[in-house]
Amino acid sequence: MGISDSYFARHFGIGERDLERYLSEALSCGGDYADLYFEYFASTVLSIDEGIVKTASQGVTLGVGVRVLAGEKTGYAYSDDLSPERILKAARTAACIASGPSKVEKTGFTESARRNLYPVLTAPIDTALAARAELIKRADRAARAYDPRVFQVQATYADNLRHVLVATSEGTLSFDRQPLARLSVMALARESAEGTPEQGYAGGGGRHELNYFLEEKTPEYFAREAARQAIVQLDAVDAPAGETTVVLGSGWPGVLLHEAVGHGLEADFNRKGTSAFTGRIGQQVASPLCTVVDDGTIANRRGSLNVDDEGEPTQSNVLIENGILRGYLQDKLSSRLTGAKATGSGRRENYQNIPLPRMTNTFMLAGESDPEEIIRGVPKGLYCVNFGGGQVDITSGNFVFSASESYLIEDGRLTRPVRGATLIGNGPEALKWISMVGNDLKLDEGIGICGKEGQSIPVGVGIPTVRIDKMTVGGVA
Repeated sequence: MGISDSYFARHFGIGERDLERYLSEALSCGGDYADLYFEYFASTVLSIDEGIVKTASQGVTLGVGVRVLAGEKTGYAYSDDLSPERILKAARTAACIASGPSKVEKTGFTESARRNLYPVLTAPIDTALAARAELIKRADRAARAYDPRVFQVQATYADNLRHVLVATSEGTLSFDRQPLARLSVMALARESAEGTPEQGYAGGGGRHELNYFLEEKTPEYFAREAARQAIVQLDAVDAPAGETTVVLGSGWPGVLLHEAVGHGLEADFNRKGTSAFTGRIGQQVASPLCTVVDDGTIANRRGSLNVDDEGEPTQSNVLIENGILRGYLQDKLSSRLTGAKATGSGRRENYQNIPLPRMTNTFMLAGESDPEEIIRGVPKGLYCVNFGGGQVDITSGNFVFSASESYLIEDGRLTRPVRGATLIGNGPEALKWISMVGNDLKLDEGIGICGKEGQSIPVGVGIPTVRIDKMTVGGVA
């Protein structure tokens, strides 16, 4: 796709000469680098509650962000009006904020090599609204049919389609068309009208066509899983408190890795010296069994992108290899300031925000142990299958996570489900206590949303079954 074939050229008449003019204005006060981020974003959200479709909304946003870098200074301005006058005004504003002694002359563009990690011919948002509404109706019926103790169901379907164009003063030009869809189901169950409700949650999606929810992971699949979790919790006992062995199940429990370790490996925190991993490249920071990867190139995954939000191709980045810290996730600013190689990790929520170094799909590679063998080797501990919310302090690495589905391990067997289990620990320390890694690596179903500095973006997580020999569990003493 050339500039003349792009969404923005076809709909708004933006050509290369316009881009050069805007970049020249952005660099009019000096500066080392400038870029333009054009975005068209169309979205749909549908939800059902108490058997009634109560929310159906659609919206479109459109705009451009102009960024100028001058040393450590960043000038940023944006406009939701793509008229030349408004774009030039945004460029002048960014230029004034990040004025500097140097100046870059820019002529001509070279289009970035193209690939297609999500060859979606028809984005879900371009399909009939009734067909998408039927998905949440089916989820509602399936969850209620799973067990009569399920008394309330909420299901949400959301999709969007994003067109982006990124032009830089380095002469690169990148385009991308990014479809995304997600279906989620929450179920409540109780033993009687006076009983305490218990909750289950499931969902998934990715950069797929609508047929994904009709042929691969159906509404019934997610609904039954949400209902199963809620029913399991009805028999749960209070989690015992104290230090114990913890086994993480494969898949979504990788969110603990994302929060407790992944954020600490983002370059801005390390450039500023505020991460527990600062200055530790080449050092042993985890068990030799641990290799952690952030990969934005996996086809159709929620966290994948053909190019990041700075126009850089995404990559597969090995962050920790056999326990040794190998590198950080770099955005353009951090890589320029530190001289580190770019990793295609600059991401932003939309055109109104500056890009930051962020994760894409973050996971631990599979090991050699049989998952059942891992559990059999634990005389007493906790097996965590699903997680809810969590918090991490980047500077110290300390984290707190709430396990939404977990089980006691007694004499090498899974016994009673428990409620209220909270995992408390330190990211780098927890990695050192990993003694077994399963051969069952699994990525999550496609529900991850990552927040940082007020910006939310879609991500993926994953992990094989992992044994952590020492971790504090908050519960009932």
